[in-house]
Amino acid sequence: MKQTESKRLYQSVATQILALIREGELAPGARLPPERELATRLGVSRPSLREALIALEIGGQVEIRIGSGVYVRNPGEGGESVIPALGESPSELMQARAAIEGTVIVLAAGKFSAAALDKLRRTVDRMKRLAVEGKSPIDADRQFHMLIAETAGNSVLTRFVAEMFDSRHDPIAAAIRGHAESTETWSAAVGEHEEILKALQAADPLAAQAAMRTHLKASEERWIVGALQQRRV
Repeated sequence: MKQTESKRLYQSVATQILALIREGELAPGARLPPERELATRLGVSRPSLREALIALEIGGQVEIRIGSGVYVRNPGEGGESVIPALGESPSELMQARAAIEGTVIVLAAGKFSAAALDKLRRTVDRMKRLAVEGKSPIDADRQFHMLIAETAGNSVLTRFVAEMFDSRHDPIAAAIRGHAESTETWSAAVGEHEEILKALQAADPLAAQAAMRTHLKASEERWIVGALQQRRV
């Protein structure tokens, strides 16, 4: 028997919002209640609500307007009646990365050769140059995390790191990145990578672990908080 895929939390939350629309509590063209109020009403966290709103935006059921809020779209403007899986929850994904990459970097910290550290340094330099030029350093970002995973020497963990990083291309993560990423956010990320590099150069596994987890927590906040705060939801 084929195993069915479990529903992500953001799908369940989005379904609750759709129910309010269908029941007439949120009329076409109406602005959704403020984020805090709606999260309390639905009994969910604000990150889960934000992900649900992004999923509804992708599906065409709501419109997120810069500087104004989230509005119910009129019938006939498009939109499905069900919420498909659009990838892993971005907030849960970043939490999982912090747990796994926080362990991976401890394994790698004592194994870096001078040549490998130099390669890591050049990768950070490339990230910085691209960010300054207003270009996405995502490929260099991926290389940085993969160099650490490969140095740890565990092929299973290396595969996990690659798969989790590449999940940022899932529809929901890509939509959130489109809202949240900017030259400023990439500049902050580059600084966090430099802190990770410093800890690895010092061969300090605990400092490296702390720097990695700080970076991924900050990335989660930039994604989930920044994506909708920029739009004043």
